[in-house]
Amino acid sequence: MASRTNRRVLLGGVLLCIAALPCADSSRLIAAESQLQPAVAAASFPVASAARLAGDGKQTRFILDLDRTVTFRAVTLADPYRVVVDVPQVNFQLPAGTGSGGRGLVKAFRYGLVMPGGSRIVFDLTGPAKIAKSYVVESANDQPARLVLELEEVDRTAFVSSLAPENRPQLRPAIAESPPATVPAAAAPEAAQQKADGRPVVVIDPGHGGIDNGTQSGGESEKNLVLAFGLALRDKLEKAGKYRVVMTRDDDTFIPLNDRTKIARNLKAALFVSIHADALPRAEGDAQGATIYTLSDKASDAEAQRLADAENRADAIAGFNLAEEPTDVADILIDLTQRETRTFSNRFARLLMGEMKQTVRMHKHPLKSAGFRVLKAPDVPSVLVEIGYVSNKGDLEHLISEGWRSKAVGSMAQAIDGFLTKRMATAGTSN
Repeated sequence: MASRTNRRVLLGGVLLCIAALPCADSSRLIAAESQLQPAVAAASFPVASAARLAGDGKQTRFILDLDRTVTFRAVTLADPYRVVVDVPQVNFQLPAGTGSGGRGLVKAFRYGLVMPGGSRIVFDLTGPAKIAKSYVVESANDQPARLVLELEEVDRTAFVSSLAPENRPQLRPAIAESPPATVPAAAAPEAAQQKADGRPVVVIDPGHGGIDNGTQSGGESEKNLVLAFGLALRDKLEKAGKYRVVMTRDDDTFIPLNDRTKIARNLKAALFVSIHADALPRAEGDAQGATIYTLSDKASDAEAQRLADAENRADAIAGFNLAEEPTDVADILIDLTQRETRTFSNRFARLLMGEMKQTVRMHKHPLKSAGFRVLKAPDVPSVLVEIGYVSNKGDLEHLISEGWRSKAVGSMAQAIDGFLTKRMATAGTSN
């Protein structure tokens, strides 16, 4: 299947064994924990059964119980202060809520896959700290194997000097110098397949994934809700047979923001649709309904800016460098192409709104814009659709309903078909 092939091409060959990777750009070591793989396959990975913190604001210890020993790499990162621990793929079977609270030097921690073959634990720190000790203890006397991390408080100067040169704030390289820079070459087979296929490519981008849960409410995670929606949309479009459909992810894997955009650009996609489900903090009241976002330099309102800021921090959740990346568009007429692309994006957004409002509830202001990084492909029409608010009880009931999903997917597929049919006809006329 094309989506599976794309994922393997994009992710293959990286992080087979994290411990064997070179030290360069440790902040970009990838990890991801798939919750969708069969239980039989999961059983072959080390199992983490418990995790806990001990200590105070001067010294804090983290302990992870495992059913066997693992190799690992631990690094500290600045701005914000974090510790990132990369291990081979682990089946995390930790109690619900583990890591949501902190202790001592750790505000909170999270864990999960960032890529098949490797998992990651990210600690958000209260301030600068160093890794005083890190080690693995083998099982003995009915006690499990354990990964232990001991942190000590230090001042900012000592913290920065302890960082590897590539992780120091003033010297940290841009993301483009890290492993995902191999994506363009790796995606060549997909591009060749597209050329032979001849059908327009639609890229569906379920937001978040792996270590990044997105918003959560009522026991539901955004990453799972939008993946289910994206897969249903893919199946609907593929059934019609008019388009090649590629998923940025079709399982619970973390994909960096820039790599999502690269997939669409490398395949010369006709359309990029990113699927999300927002949530409002309680202090900001209640909101409901679907919203469609396009790219703009200035946000259409405060809520759009808040959402863009939150979504643009997705890479930080997995411990990635947030430095601005080169746009990699020197080979095109940037200004002209971007203007045309935004025109097509806005046209599709209006068409999508018209279709969706006939079948699902829309936000009171359904069309908005902001500076979403994932929409910045200069030559691919792109929209980000918030299909609802997980913080709203009514929306959440819809988001988990197969009946509602079927209606919403149907209207979105209708809009995609209408947009691309007209665009292809126009292109054919101009030729």
